[in-house]
Amino acid sequence: MHTNVIDPREQLRAVGLRVTAPRVAVLNAVAAMPHSDADRLAATVREALGSVSTQAVYDVLRACVNAGILRRIEPAGSAALYETRIGDNHHHLVCRNCDTVVDVDCVVGGAPCLEPRNDHGFAVDEAEVVFWGLCPTCRLEGRRPL
Repeated sequence: MHTNVIDPREQLRAVGLRVTAPRVAVLNAVAAMPHSDADRLAATVREALGSVSTQAVYDVLRACVNAGILRRIEPAGSAALYETRIGDNHHHLVCRNCDTVVDVDCVVGGAPCLEPRNDHGFAVDEAEVVFWGLCPTCRLEGRRPL
């Protein structure tokens, strides 16, 4: 399991963003609940800070993604999800039944999928692979994909 132990205040300062209570609360929420959507994160931030608008949480998420301290992923059929694990070109496993999302390291070494057969002139810096199936809990319960 990959964890991010960097202080949110240090992360914000390192990328030139002002340290604010909502930004720190959002980064803490994403670190505690990777692969969460903005609504779930907003509810957690409200528990920590009291009143904060969902739009403010979206603004913080956007600023942190743009600054490179959060990653946004969008598995097909899902709302955007956020995580603190960045810069290592890892991929994801998604359960077709319960929507559980887990990280999986690149399948073959260092980032082989960054070298497409034909890059059409693009400067490729990231590849996204999503593996779909049933998680162990859904398999054990005999659930079928929805």
